[in-house]
Amino acid sequence: MPPSPLHVYLDALVAHTDGATRRLRDPVRFVHRYADPRDAEIAGLLAAGFAYGRVDLFLPVLERLFDALDAGGGPRAFVDGFTPEHAAPFLDLVYRWTRGDDVALLLAGLRVVLAEHGTLEALFAGAGPVRDRLQRAVDTLRAGCLTAAQAQGRGLASPDDLPRGLRYLLASPATGSACKRWHLFLRWMVRPPGDGVDLGLWTVMAPAELLVPVDVHVGRVARFLGLTQRPDASWRTAEEVTASLRAFDAADPVRYDFALAHLGISGACRGHRDAGICPACPLDPVCRAPAKRPTSRRSGR
Repeated sequence: MPPSPLHVYLDALVAHTDGATRRLRDPVRFVHRYADPRDAEIAGLLAAGFAYGRVDLFLPVLERLFDALDAGGGPRAFVDGFTPEHAAPFLDLVYRWTRGDDVALLLAGLRVVLAEHGTLEALFAGAGPVRDRLQRAVDTLRAGCLTAAQAQGRGLASPDDLPRGLRYLLASPATGSACKRWHLFLRWMVRPPGDGVDLGLWTVMAPAELLVPVDVHVGRVARFLGLTQRPDASWRTAEEVTASLRAFDAADPVRYDFALAHLGISGACRGHRDAGICPACPLDPVCRAPAKRPTSRRSGR
């Protein structure tokens, strides 16, 4: 008997994934703290910004940051009243190349931007493909951070002079990057909330316009399933994976993303065939994961 179409297995994976439980091991859990969309969109920007590297390492950093924001009345109130002195509770924060000072300057920049535009959603309004709209939003946020830095007396002449850690939090699609964290943020804001993960807070963009947030887990499984042959984490790869999934659900192609990502996050996918794990995976019949490479032994000389 020939195998069923790929989307049958993808749908089974989504049905098999308990989003409300899995989100406890996902940065989106911080966005679910807030009922007010103005709080939630700022929470989403910050939580997605730190969503790189190992989950068990960045979640405690975010916990500390959001505890500080909540002590100041919540994300929006904290931003609206932000002064550099408000950063004291997290100024010594360090996560890889992101520092507490980067976060403080981002919050100062958000105060500038939100005073003019009102919401983060407004930055994504207007016509054009998602790449152009994202680029405009990033340029606006970086310009706001530059204005805030100059008001603090920092000798910065252009957005390119902003600290590396801040520029990483506000990654630009102009570099060709997959911009995984931005697409993650947009997925949270735009997709409907029925799966217990995304919040559906924005109407400025439709789910059909979103691109898949391609991280190491999603990229790897996408190659195993033949959704892409590209080996890199680039914007083109995100477009190719999304185009493949759009053939199964044109209105909401990224609905598979959370389940695919959590195969790796949960350890249910090791990146190779595992006789003790793979048979339980709904994707097993159509997965082309390679056999585990034998461990090489050194001679000791």
